[in-house]
Amino acid sequence: MKISKVLLVQLVLLALSLFVLAEWANNFPFPSPLIKPLLSPRLRWPTEQVMEWIETQNIDPAFKKYFYRDPERHVPGGPGLVAAADGLVKAAEYRDGVTFLVIGLSFWDVHVVRTPIAGVVESVENEGVFYSRLSSREDRNAIFFLRGKVAPVQEVVTLRTDNGEVKVRLVTSYWASRIKVWTHPGQHLDKGQRIGRILLGSTVIVELPGKVALAVKKDERVVAGETLITTGGKTQ
Repeated sequence: MKISKVLLVQLVLLALSLFVLAEWANNFPFPSPLIKPLLSPRLRWPTEQVMEWIETQNIDPAFKKYFYRDPERHVPGGPGLVAAADGLVKAAEYRDGVTFLVIGLSFWDVHVVRTPIAGVVESVENEGVFYSRLSSREDRNAIFFLRGKVAPVQEVVTLRTDNGEVKVRLVTSYWASRIKVWTHPGQHLDKGQRIGRILLGSTVIVELPGKVALAVKKDERVVAGETLITTGGKTQ
């Protein structure tokens, strides 16, 4: 019996529909690979799925390639300081003679950390003994300002600059248990130069001496090496 062209087309469409349905069911509740290329990174790799990969140490190769991207940045000239990391400003405040700028990195942000100002590396030190996991907003805010043994694991890069001693703190979490620092004491760094990378989301804190008029505020998105966090040079 001869199969008509219409019937053949219908059978092909039915087979494709079954395949699409099977892919959806197989990946539920996460996106099917068939539609991932059409989604934004945040929807393509949902938070819960990334956390699951970290727990099992089985990270999707496509996400890993995306995570390790390292785009060039156009560092603005002039005396203004630039953001040290991509992400959202979590805190911008003055405490005990120091101005703190806290930047939170999500799983989908570029994780290459840059120096906000030109200077010479004085030291690269490891601090802290624990990895923070999921906590309340109040607890997270308190963690930002912990130092020494009671702090979360972090690498502290201290720079000698024309503005005084500037610190860049690369702070880990349970979800970001590794840090790579590429600088060493005695090395001169240009503003916006790469200094390291945190693996899989956490926090970068810039400490500036004195009371500094910051050009960014809480919940503002910043780009490492490009967004000006101050418009002037010297601290107040």
